[in-house]
Amino acid sequence: MDLKNGALTKQQLVDLLGSSDPQVLKELFARACQLRQEIQGKKIFAYGFVYFTTFCRNDCNFCYYRKSNPIERYRKTSEEILSISQELIDSGVNLIDLTMGEDPVYHEEAFDSVVGIIQTIKDQYDTPVMISPGVVEPETIQRMADAGADWYALYQETHNRQLFKTLRKEQDYDERMNAKLYARNQGMCIEEGLLAGVGETDEDIAESLLVMGQIGARQVRVMSFVPQQGSPMEGCQTPDRLKELKIIALLRILYPHALIPASLDVDGIGGLKERIGAGANLITSIIPPRSGLMGVAQNTMDVDDGGRTVEEAARILGEMGLRMASREEYKAFLWGKEEVQS
Repeated sequence: MDLKNGALTKQQLVDLLGSSDPQVLKELFARACQLRQEIQGKKIFAYGFVYFTTFCRNDCNFCYYRKSNPIERYRKTSEEILSISQELIDSGVNLIDLTMGEDPVYHEEAFDSVVGIIQTIKDQYDTPVMISPGVVEPETIQRMADAGADWYALYQETHNRQLFKTLRKEQDYDERMNAKLYARNQGMCIEEGLLAGVGETDEDIAESLLVMGQIGARQVRVMSFVPQQGSPMEGCQTPDRLKELKIIALLRILYPHALIPASLDVDGIGGLKERIGAGANLITSIIPPRSGLMGVAQNTMDVDDGGRTVEEAARILGEMGLRMASREEYKAFLWGKEEVQS
């Protein structure tokens, strides 16, 4: 199979996902990293993660923060959100990822405070913003776009409709998909994502990889499932990470210019090197220590002891001969003004 031809068929994707041939895997990861090097040189991007409310109206079977799980929750004030965002920007992140559960309080206030936060980060902090509010009305998406939000992130987690029903209990597949397509049509970049190890087949994964391109997602992410205490899937096993790494590499080969995360939210900072080595070009889930914020899949791993910081990630990138990109380099990459590959 010629990996230099990025137009892989669904069957070729399935074959590569199922391969355990050491030579095939070596060539797969090498080709993915070569493509990243050709397009952006040694630069790696970084997002600050601000998960500002853990309240949610949904009951997803895989999620720790599902509404029926009797856990301690928090909701940060606008002042706290902006203070943490400024701290992250000062540390060197390229973008602020404002993530929330589908918190009924914000729906009741029509997201007025969230729109104000986006405007402040864009206008006063001069920093790109990703907003991850869950499914919201088109009018709300439009207001967020008008406020300057660059990205709308919303994950199906699978494109097998039957499996979707199992994972996202009492949610509508099309409503979720249409929300992100609306955001794309308003000029926002969209991120799509899948969850590995939740009962899907290699054919399901291959289908997801192709759908991500068909809907025009500019950022495409995969995360391995992590069992969550108190959820219906608590007793399920987390998958071997090789599958996630293969998916990252295949996404890079299919979509050489895409932003593909190496999330610190699965295996903490210890999992960074292998994901970058699979072709990821972006570090996500950077969280300031002792900020009171949590992750999603691994809600406390490496947070307060400083593992999920730009400083620590930059140290590891340096060991790999790579470096952290500046905010201006990220903006140039995002908006097509990239000229220098260094």
